[in-house]
This record gives sequence, C-alpha cells and structure tokens, in this order.
Amino acid sequence: MLLAEQEKIRHHVRDTYARVAKTSRSHSRKTNLSAQDEKSGCCGKMTVTSCCRSDTPNEKKVSKGLGYSETDVQEVPEGANMGLGCGNPQAIAALQKGEIVLDLGSGGGFDCFLPAKRVGPKGRVIGVDMTPEMLSKARLNADKGGYSNVEFRLGEIENIPVADAVVDVVMSNCVINLSPNKPRVYEEAFRILKPGGRLAISDIVAIVPLNQKMRQDLEQWSGCASGAEPIERIKKMLKQQGFESIRIQQNEKSRDFIKEWAPGLKLEKKIVSATIEARKPG
Repeated sequence: MLLAEQEKIRHHVRDTYARVAKTSRSHSRKTNLSAQDEKSGCCGKMTVTSCCRSDTPNEKKVSKGLGYSETDVQEVPEGANMGLGCGNPQAIAALQKGEIVLDLGSGGGFDCFLPAKRVGPKGRVIGVDMTPEMLSKARLNADKGGYSNVEFRLGEIENIPVADAVVDVVMSNCVINLSPNKPRVYEEAFRILKPGGRLAISDIVAIVPLNQKMRQDLEQWSGCASGAEPIERIKKMLKQQGFESIRIQQNEKSRDFIKEWAPGLKLEKKIVSATIEARKPG
C-alpha cells in the first residue's frame, strides 16, 4: 500500500475515533449533539450499529458479551468502558504481579485499568493512542480512579513511544486491524518486548478474501472490517518479525455481534473476532 493511501486511512481512523471520544454518552451525555453525531458510531455514518458499538450502546452488556466479568465492568471509572472491543485480551494474557503491560489503542482506558490491578503497585501499564481526544478522556478516567501505576502516551501503534525490550506483555483489543501497516505494528511490538515477552491480542480477521471495493471503503476501515487480514497472513507477519509459539483462534460466536455492526453488508460472513498469541524468544 502506498504511503499516501496509508496516511489517508490513518487520518480517517483518527478523525472517526476523535468523534467517538467527544460524543460518547459518558463524556457528553447532556451536550447538544448534532443529528449526524447522534447517528454516528465508531465507523462514522451508519444507520443502526457500527464497529463494536451501537448508536445507544450498553457498554457493560457489550463487554460482558465479549468475555469480561461483572466485576471487570463495575470496577473501572465511569466512561472508561466505551464498548469498543471485540474480545477480552486479558483472558489470554496470564498477567503476573510486577509486570509491565502495554495496550495498543487504549481508548478510554478500560483495558489498561483492569491490568493495573492484576500487575499490582510494582507493575505498570502504559496505554498508547493516536487520538488526543481519547488520550484526554483516558487521563481523566485515570485521575478519577486513582490509578498511580497507569500512564497514557500519545503515539501511533506503528511507532510506539516506548524504549526497546522493556515490556512484558503487549495487549490490544480490536485496534491492529485499523492499521494500514500491520507488519510495522508487529515489528514495533517485537522491539519493545523483553526476551520471553508475549502478545495477547483480540482482533478482527478475514475469513474470506475481501474485494478491492471493501478494502478502499474508509468507513469500513474505521469500522474494523476493511483492514482485517487472513489468519495465515497474520501468522506470516509474526514469523517474519521473529515471534514464536504463534496461536490464532477464531471466535465463531463473534458472528452474532458482527452482523449488527453494519446490517445489510453481511460482515459476519467475511470477518470474525480472533485471539492472537505469540512470544518473543527468550
């Protein structure tokens, strides 16, 4: 993909999620939203639902449907859980006390605040997001919750603002599919992981070849669909970067919520949620 095309996609995704941050119910429940914003989810102009979020989302219900517990959804500050995931990466992360965790595309901070408790005061969680509006939201949520072992940094997941070999676990929830340069994302993840460090990712993968028209649909890029890659291609990317113990598992039940993202497009026949695990050699 040409650099100009990558930048076009990146700008569209950034603008879309900036709008989500500004118009989410928890952030601006009583503000005067425009009719367009009220009908826009994380994919922009969708009629009913979009991406991992409906027009009037019940974030707690959505998250419990993705594998989070009642305790998980109750213990984070209001506004942190925006219902934007496609799974629960912590379920495969096997987090330990004292570990350093990095969350790619941290949004409102939901998948940072939960690990913060699990790694404890001697551990640390870093959230990275390219959207200043999301970053502001996450930092406010961290202040509200008193999370002293969590920090948020502005940056692109293709250029992670973290030093080499300092992270134990790289997590991400329905974000890497949004990148137009996934090999670079995995290269960066490998760079920042310690020897023996691991990936724990929930993401969207393609189960059939996506046609050129869909690949060029910016709304569906922001909607976690057009950027989905086949499992074998993801495995190849990970191997090329040096990862081992690669394991990717489809979640067939995810078709139930994917079909609601953009009714009429039959996305559930094209994409599915999956867990992606891998390890940097020790």
